[in-house]
Amino acid sequence: MKIVFLGDSITEGGRDRSDPASLGSEYVELFYNKLRNLYEDIPFIVRNRGVSGDCVADMRARLEADVLSEKPDVVVVLAGVNDVVRERAPGEPFDADAFAADYEDILRRVKECGAKLIVAEPFLFAVPDKKRFRRNFDAALAKIRALAAQYADAHVSLDEIFAGVSQNAGIAAYSPDGVHPTHRAERLIADNIIKKLAAFL
Repeated sequence: MKIVFLGDSITEGGRDRSDPASLGSEYVELFYNKLRNLYEDIPFIVRNRGVSGDCVADMRARLEADVLSEKPDVVVVLAGVNDVVRERAPGEPFDADAFAADYEDILRRVKECGAKLIVAEPFLFAVPDKKRFRRNFDAALAKIRALAAQYADAHVSLDEIFAGVSQNAGIAAYSPDGVHPTHRAERLIADNIIKKLAAFL
């Protein structure tokens, strides 16, 4: 079974882009190691196609070359936070409809290639310098959830999960900056994706 991850820096996790088989050192690598231990009788190929700084439009542009050409059995998409938190020119608003159009094109093309699709929603922690992005983030998240209901074979509600667990342990246990996950958070991401993947095995 070949599983391809599409995303931004959260997915890239320090991978070596010159090595197509490099998984990085964060949640994708954790996912692969856990998966092999859980299902020793199934041969897995995992590909990390995260690119730091990417917005959804960037992922849409490279979808064919980076993901569909791999002929994956499963595609995991974790994308969207950069579209919300990147700096914009004064007066340039976040366009939720344009964001949704790019996101939908990715999901539609993945499904058309015959792969199972897992949508892992982006997440944003309520740290002081990120609170101003929450309104736009919620608009993006609403679009993602609606599209996941339409296209995805499985949906991982990461923003909801992290909002819950951080109430007890504190945000710092899961993110140093409100966007990027700690190792503890990466384990949680990997575990929740594996739970959804189990239905396809």
